[in-house]
Amino acid sequence: MSNPNPKNLILWTFRRNENDVVNLYNYLSLLMQISTDGNFLNFGYWNKNTINPFGAQINLCKKIGNIAELTDAKHVLDIGSGFSEPAFTWIRDYPQIDITCLNINMNQLRFVSRVVTQDQITQNSKNLPNLINSTATTIPITTDSCDRIISLESAQHFRPIRNFILETKRILKKDGLLVLALPILSRPSIIDILKLGILKFTWSSEHYDFEKIRDAIKSADLKIIETEFIGTNVYGPLAEYYIQNRELIKKRILAKYPGYVEEILFRSMLKMKDVSSKGIIEYVLIKCSKI
Repeated sequence: MSNPNPKNLILWTFRRNENDVVNLYNYLSLLMQISTDGNFLNFGYWNKNTINPFGAQINLCKKIGNIAELTDAKHVLDIGSGFSEPAFTWIRDYPQIDITCLNINMNQLRFVSRVVTQDQITQNSKNLPNLINSTATTIPITTDSCDRIISLESAQHFRPIRNFILETKRILKKDGLLVLALPILSRPSIIDILKLGILKFTWSSEHYDFEKIRDAIKSADLKIIETEFIGTNVYGPLAEYYIQNRELIKKRILAKYPGYVEEILFRSMLKMKDVSSKGIIEYVLIKCSKI
């Protein structure tokens, strides 16, 4: 893995266009994999029985599967699918679904393609995800073709967010469901953005607040039928796990990354715990229907 000039990391973070987000994920996805011992790229959902980030990430995927009512689904679109680990989880839990994974990041899709090919060879499975390389704001999928669309911790990158929501409305069948899971600001406040400190730079997203997401959904004439704020089950426990296990995780990170990357990650975890406890950041799950 090549180490880019730190100036490039700063530039990618500030500009945050689609290519910048791809570059950031190409560089930092391994950091998430090292830290969690898996291929999920989400913060996870922690409960009293959760012992590590990997378990929390599985919890979040299963929670999303329940909210999306995948038991009754057939055609599912996962937008911003990462390494498709959520898709594989849902396929195992809901074997009747036909799932398409859409991702702008070709490196991640190539990784998934190798996994899918190996799975086909070893298991001859017919129920594997379809892969599409595309932006989330102009999606090459037929109108009225999906009964479920899921965006698991990816919509915070999409801009303009309204274009993404309009595309999901177009693609959903009547009575279909859109489920979003994303980190947000609690309030649309410049003061709160300044309070993010280092997270303003290391939390690489558009820093949407709930009102912005809600208004985009309503302007697309989708109906919000369920909203759940789960920040207390996301940020604090994740940060605390890293703090408690820092030395072990740090050794693994330093084998692949320069020391300043781990130091920034640690400081970001401290700030995440702080601003979460103060209610400055949240994590929201939103379930919408096309009526």
